[in-house]
Amino acid sequence: MNNIISKERKEYLKKNKNQKRKVIITQILILIAFLGIWEILADTQIIDSFITSSPSRILKTFMDLGSNDLIHHIGVTVYETVVGFLLGTVIGIIVAILLWWSNFLAKVTEPYLVVLNSLPKVALGPVIIIWVGAGTPAIIVMAVSISLIVTILENLNGFLRTDKELIKMAKTFKANKWQILTKIVIPANIGTFINSLKVNIGLSLVGVISGEFLVSKAGLGYLIVYGGQVFKLDLVMTSVLILGIVAGIMYGLVLLLEKWIVNSKKFK
Repeated sequence: MNNIISKERKEYLKKNKNQKRKVIITQILILIAFLGIWEILADTQIIDSFITSSPSRILKTFMDLGSNDLIHHIGVTVYETVVGFLLGTVIGIIVAILLWWSNFLAKVTEPYLVVLNSLPKVALGPVIIIWVGAGTPAIIVMAVSISLIVTILENLNGFLRTDKELIKMAKTFKANKWQILTKIVIPANIGTFINSLKVNIGLSLVGVISGEFLVSKAGLGYLIVYGGQVFKLDLVMTSVLILGIVAGIMYGLVLLLEKWIVNSKKFK
């Protein structure tokens, strides 16, 4: 019986692996087809390559940037995103814990959190620049302001949805608030933490680019704004493409962290 189950398991894993391979191959083919059609339309002047650029022009611009300050611009954006991401995540989780700890405080702050979450943070850009000064600090604050409220709300909702019966049982055994938090609430919300990281990495990048649009002398956002101002749309499209690659890599790192946490829990 064990051999039969083992064979079925192997068949399932093989089928799952083949399915993943097919998905990846299809995604690559779609990308190649898109780039090929884009290049053909630009070469045949069906679309204006000055406005839409083309893969060949983007590649040439990328090579030109690579021999200049491309690494510096990418490094600036990544640094600001990582700092904003870490600050927004850590502060957001701490605030969520405090609000879970005090039901009174949670009820008092709830309408303010909702209003702040719906407020367009980019509108606060000029105010943030006046408060903390132009440059990197303002960009990081922008990133934090965009990701912070979402982190608080998502983690707080996760804490409040924790199994009530399990908490009641812990209270019958005289467990205090700290023990309930560390032994029940936090372990039950590892998935919530990971989801907030996935959301935060994108929001932090959006905040950084928004900040670089307003005030920066380096970074991918700066290249996009500069390219638009001098009508170098090849530079704009190249910067946007690089930005997408950076976002994908950062999201992939979060997925690796999730996989590591899941595997660690399996071996416990």
